[in-house]
Amino acid sequence: MEKRDNPALNSKALIIAHDSPRSVVSTCCYIARMSGVRSAMPLFKAKKLCPDATIIPPDISKYAAVSREIRALYDRLTPDVEPLSLDEAFLDLAGTEMLHHRNAAQSMAWLAREIEREIGITVSVGLSYNKYLAKLASDLDKPNGFAVIGQAEALNFLAPRPVSQIWGVGKALNRKLASEGITTIGQLQHREKAELVARYGVMGERLYHLSRGEDTRRVKADLKAKSISAETTFSTDIDDIDILLARLWPLCEKVSKRLKAANKAGKTITLKLKTGDFKTITRSHTLSQPTQLAETLYREVKPHLEKVVPTRNFRLIGVGISSFGALEDADRPDLLSAKSGHDKDVETAMDKLRQKFGDAVISKGRGLTAKR
Repeated sequence: MEKRDNPALNSKALIIAHDSPRSVVSTCCYIARMSGVRSAMPLFKAKKLCPDATIIPPDISKYAAVSREIRALYDRLTPDVEPLSLDEAFLDLAGTEMLHHRNAAQSMAWLAREIEREIGITVSVGLSYNKYLAKLASDLDKPNGFAVIGQAEALNFLAPRPVSQIWGVGKALNRKLASEGITTIGQLQHREKAELVARYGVMGERLYHLSRGEDTRRVKADLKAKSISAETTFSTDIDDIDILLARLWPLCEKVSKRLKAANKAGKTITLKLKTGDFKTITRSHTLSQPTQLAETLYREVKPHLEKVVPTRNFRLIGVGISSFGALEDADRPDLLSAKSGHDKDVETAMDKLRQKFGDAVISKGRGLTAKR
C-alpha cells in the first residue's frame, strides 16, 4: 500500500516500523527480505542487514480501510470467509461454481485481478482442498503468486518438503524431530499413528494427518474478536508510577474508542506489563456488568498497576477487555450512587467533540503528566 501511494518507493527496500530503539519490524517489502529482514525482527538488526532501507511508520487506519475494501470483494465470491488478519483470510468456495459459472481456480483468478484493478495491490493465492494445504500453497510463489495443490498430488508434493512446513511445528519440535532423524514430511508419512502419538502426544496425531494432507478444520465464517486491547513499548524502562499512569490513560481511551466503534462492551479487564528483563505480568478483574468507558477501564486497572510497580522497571504496558456482553447492559446507572451516570455523560460529550473537531480537541488532565 505504501508503494502504491508513493511510486518513488517501488524500487527501494521498504520497512514498516516505528523508528525507535526498541521497535520491531511490522512488515517489509521483498527487496528488504532479500537482505534477510523479516517481520517481528528488532529494527536495529534490520537496519544492520539493510542499511539503505526506507523506514515508514505503520498507518493502521489506512491498512484497515483497504482490508475492508478487499473483504467486500471476498463477500462477492462467498459468504464463508474466515479472516486471519488484516491481510490474510480463508475462503470456502464449495458450492459457488453454479452461482458464478466458473470453477474455484477461475474465481480466485478473478479475485486477484479485481483486487489489483480496483485497489492497486497484488495478492498471493493458495488453492487446495483443505486449510493447511491452501495456506501452504499461498506461500509458494510470493509475491503475486497463484498455486494449486490437488488432492491426487498432495502426498508426493509434501514428501520432500521440510517438517517445519507442517502447521504447528516450531523451532523446538523441529529440532527434536531432526535429532531423531526426521527432517522431511515424507519420513512422517511412513510412521504409524500410534508411534507418533506415543512419542509426541497430541502433536503426534497432527503430524500423522497433516503429513498425509489430511486437515478436517472447516472455514469458520465471521469469527468474532474475543478481546480488544492496546499496548505500548517504552523507549527506556520506566519505574515511576505517575509516568506509567500517564501512559495507561491513552491506552484506556484507545480501547474504549475501539469498543464503541465495534458496538461492543466487555466485563473482564486485563492489565499487561513487561519488565525490563522481559517477564510478562498480567492482572485481570471481572466487572458485574459490561463497560465501554475509558474511565472504568482506568479505574479498574489503576490499583493493580500501583501494586506491582514498586522495585520494578517496565518496558511495556497494555490494557485489554474481553468477555463481551449485551450492549444494552453496559454502564447502566446505579440508582444508589449520587454520581451514577456522570462518567458516561462526560465521555459521551467528549466523544461528540472529538468526532466533530478531532481527537486532540479535548483530553483529561491525567494524560498530561510528564512522559519519557
